[in-house]
Amino acid sequence: MKKLRIAAFGFRTLPPAKGAAGADKFAMELFPRLVSRGHSVVAYNRRYPDVHVDIKEYKGVQIKTIRTVQRKGFDTLWHSFRSTMDIIFRNTADIVHIQNGGNSIWALPLRLFGKKVFVSQDGVDWKRDKWPWYGKVYLKLSSYISAWFPTNIIFDNVIARQYFEKKFNKKFAFIPFGSEVAPVLENNAILEKYGLEKGEYYLFVGRFIPDKGLHYLIPAFQQSGSAKKLVLIGGSPNPSGYEQEVHAMAGPGVVFAGFVYGDDVTRLMLNAYCYIQPSDVEGLSPVVLTVMGLGVPLIVSDIEENIYAVQDTAITFSKANPASLAEKIRYAEQHYPHMLELAENARQRAGKEFNWDTVTAQHEEIFSGNGKQ
Repeated sequence: MKKLRIAAFGFRTLPPAKGAAGADKFAMELFPRLVSRGHSVVAYNRRYPDVHVDIKEYKGVQIKTIRTVQRKGFDTLWHSFRSTMDIIFRNTADIVHIQNGGNSIWALPLRLFGKKVFVSQDGVDWKRDKWPWYGKVYLKLSSYISAWFPTNIIFDNVIARQYFEKKFNKKFAFIPFGSEVAPVLENNAILEKYGLEKGEYYLFVGRFIPDKGLHYLIPAFQQSGSAKKLVLIGGSPNPSGYEQEVHAMAGPGVVFAGFVYGDDVTRLMLNAYCYIQPSDVEGLSPVVLTVMGLGVPLIVSDIEENIYAVQDTAITFSKANPASLAEKIRYAEQHYPHMLELAENARQRAGKEFNWDTVTAQHEEIFSGNGKQ
């Protein structure tokens, strides 16, 4: 296959740093694999006043760091504008991969300058409660741009793709996330740091935003009467009243671990009693897929995207219902052999259906023009 010149933006930093989310995990897994297959990739990192990654290269991926503002929402637009100008005027790539449908506006100038543009869309973004009303209006309008101006949209879940295909009466691409992570050496330092013991805590990893449902998870955990701990990894990427509310509702059994990345996150997952995903809105969650691949028991909300990922390999609870989640937590403690059986089924499903090498090959095919459009 002809060597491809690819530029990518829309995530925060590669490798992930404070405030990272699924887009950063996706970038970390996909782009080095594209490089290993003989292609060149330029990744546009964001530099915030208080957060940046000071590197020029990551596993063969060229890193260009561009300063942006701290203000939520506008930080993405400003960084994406500057990245677009750099791609056009420095001719850093022929193919541009953009994450987040809200960035699809930049497909217009990029296409005018002869670039092939692919937008990764992970869900119906304007349904996310984290956005103010004007953000939701903008994202809804941007869906029309996404549908018609990029070379193609790549969806990571079939539910969002079906919505767009029905709305715009055209076909789009589907490529899921991968699930596997590199093996890690056994090391209990991260457990000792937070006073944790193997199998004695539930786990959540993600941003502290309303979409993720932490305001259901914490009350549900407390209602369950569990003697275990609840460990919450992550935080808000920008100052947030919601994050303050989450901290205020937590009791002594809740551990706020802050931002944790790399092998330590994997270790916390592997040693958890069970992982809980209480989301109201998701794409195809990379965290859920990772947990599945590790063979760790799962409890997830019954939204379509989660059901698509786990099928019958996890326990589900009624979305936005703390009482339902509390019941499932009690079930997990009373029927743990069944939870382990489901977890093994999930591991097998993840290995078969969600593989990063397959994901990379599918992106390569679409970028080169050989994939299904």
